[in-house]
Parts: sequence; structure tokens; C-alpha cells
Amino acid sequence: MTADETHSIVFLDRETLAPEVTLRRPGFAHTWTEYDHTAPEEVLERARDATIVINNKVPLRAATLEQLPRLQMIAVTATGIDCIDTDWCAAHDVPVANVAGYAGTTVPEHTFALVLALRRQLIGYRDAVAAGRWQSCGQFCFFLGPIQELRGSRLGIFGEGTIGQAVAEIGRGFGMHPVFAAHKGVEGLGPLYTPFDEVIETADVLTLHCPLLPQTRNMIAMAELERMRPGAILVNTARGGLVNEADLATALRRGLIAGAAFDVATPPEPPAADSPLMGLLDLPNFILTPHVAWASLTAQQTLADRTIENIEAFAAGRQERA
Repeated sequence: MTADETHSIVFLDRETLAPEVTLRRPGFAHTWTEYDHTAPEEVLERARDATIVINNKVPLRAATLEQLPRLQMIAVTATGIDCIDTDWCAAHDVPVANVAGYAGTTVPEHTFALVLALRRQLIGYRDAVAAGRWQSCGQFCFFLGPIQELRGSRLGIFGEGTIGQAVAEIGRGFGMHPVFAAHKGVEGLGPLYTPFDEVIETADVLTLHCPLLPQTRNMIAMAELERMRPGAILVNTARGGLVNEADLATALRRGLIAGAAFDVATPPEPPAADSPLMGLLDLPNFILTPHVAWASLTAQQTLADRTIENIEAFAAGRQERA
């Protein structure tokens, strides 16, 4: 692009960032067009003249990308880039710039919000109060089941990256004993890790913070759920598909574990109304939140700011790549 040409920037799914988030405009000559959301069949019409596409979750596959003749860069308002055909981009020298490391506080905090809600049965008690149980119990309190403290419990963490380490730190603050699970089927990873099967069988709280890869898909299924402690809870704020959701539904209905809380579902999200996770919403020991663990306003603003910084770096000849 010559100095007198203007970049055309198209944001395909602005609604994936909260309206309170400020998305400043880049400091170079450009046109800016944004859409709340874009269906796959709308990409060509909307991005045909774009030189820079901003995207979060809209699929951008080779068959579409090859019909965007002016495309020079894709800026992703997320860490994950699995919705983009990165092989095509690499072959055609189109950099894909994502944003990593922005969720190191928000996801661990959301994780512990879910852990505390399950261990203290907050959903069940809230629903019971709304149904009039407190007024009808005849005394100052009533009991639905055991309320468990975190202090002294074993925290099994699957994923030893930035988020997993932050979860461990918060757990230590509660007096928990965090352990990092070795990768399933892998031995000899060193002293940081506790064998996968041992964590499955001994942890009071199991929390997932690992990527979805072929070797991690259905990492926890019926065989693992049956070996978990009856009082254990399972939390997934990482990726849908790490847990076999149909097996989880069976385990919760059978009382094999004490509870589960998920912020993600097996793609595509949102889950269908007849999906296993949606079928568990009648249970007081199951919580499903709509993929918002990452979404504190602080984290979203950091994400937005760094996205624009990536675009400015590209325009200045300092390409940032995923």
C-alpha cells in the first residue's frame, strides 16, 4: 500500500465486545466499518474491499479468504485463532495478529466464583429461598446438603500456563493445596506435575485451563468421572470439548460427583437447546455461564487496546503475528 492510499478496516463482530468497551480508532488514515455480528455467508459482501479485517469468532476459511483481494491483515480480538485458516494466511503473506495474556486475572476470578458457588451450594439455596423454604422452615436457617470449605482441600489444575498458575495462587490464598496434573498418558514431565490419574482420583476441586487439542478432546469422560471422589466438583472455564458432556450429564444425574460448573460448551456456541449441558440446568449443583470468564471490563478494554496496537504496528511495518 502506498503512502497516499487509505486502509479500509472492517470489524465483523463488534458485539463480541461489551458496549462499555472503548475501541479507539487507529492513528493512521483509514475508513472504519463495523457490524454487530456477521454470518459466514455475509463475509464476502462486507469484507470484499477490506485491507484489514477485525474478527473474533466469524469463520474465515480459504474459500472465503481467497475472494478478498485487498486483504492484508487479520486482527483477532481474542487469543484463539482456530476460526481462521492460518495456513492460507501464511501462504499468502497475510499476518494474523491475536491478543494473548489479557485474561490472566478475569478467568481465575470467574473460576473461583464458580468453585465457591458449588462448594457452598449458592444456587440451590438461592432457589430455595425464592421458593419460600426459608419462611416455611420454622427456624432461623435450613439445610440443603453439606456446605464445604475450601481450606485444606486439594485443588487439581489441568493446564500449567499463566491462568493455571494464577488459579493455583488464589487457591493457596484460600488454604487449598494445588497440584498440576500431568498431561494424560504422558509420564516423566518433572516435579511440577502430579500424575494425571492421581489428580483425577484425589482432588476435591478439578479445574480445566488447557487448550482443546486432539489429545485433550474428551480428556475427561466416564472413565475419569467414575474415578473422581463423590464429593468432588469439576469446573471448566477453558474450552468446550475437553469434557464429554453426555458423560458428565450421566455422572451428575447418578450422583457420581458433587457438582460441575462450565463457562464453555462444545462448539458451536451457544449450545443447542437439546444439548447435554442445557439439559442439566434444572440441577442445583450445575452452573452454566455463557462464555464470559474472560469478559471483565478491564480485560476487554486491554483486549481492545492491544488489538488496535497490533493494527498500528502492522501499518507501521512492525508485523505482529499470532
